[in-house]
Amino acid sequence: MSSEAAAAPTHPRVFVDKQSPQAYRALLATAEAVRGVAAEAGLDRRLVELVNLRVSQLNGCAFCLDAHTRAAVKAGETVQRLGVLAAWRDTELFGPQERAALALAEATTHPADAGAQESAYAAARESLTEDQISAVVWVAVTINAFNRVSILSKHPVRPAPAGPVSR
Repeated sequence: MSSEAAAAPTHPRVFVDKQSPQAYRALLATAEAVRGVAAEAGLDRRLVELVNLRVSQLNGCAFCLDAHTRAAVKAGETVQRLGVLAAWRDTELFGPQERAALALAEATTHPADAGAQESAYAAARESLTEDQISAVVWVAVTINAFNRVSILSKHPVRPAPAGPVSR
């Protein structure tokens, strides 16, 4: 049996957001509060979307990658930076604050890696305020939750309308 066959779902998935709308509305309210915390901390919307995208890359959430790529472009992010985000450490396209936030988001997504967590936190202390550190962690925690909802529900990614690529 191939790994693809083993991975194929044998039963339709439950869209847990639709099945438990009260819980999903609470998660949406959390996301709204976190966006406010990030804005109050002075984090640019593009940086918030980079964190959302990087965490979604790590988790392999196609639905969230689709949604947050569009949100990042709308916020002014460039196609070039979005294209190299998975290899952000290997480019100089991201500044110190962005690099610190991305490392902290990765450490939040994989908290069992204590060494990476300590390194990320040290970098965050050098480039981010305490409010910004808190906001980045909350953004990462929240998108991790949405990733799990979408992955386990198998939310589909539908084709976008054809048109020019922005930026």
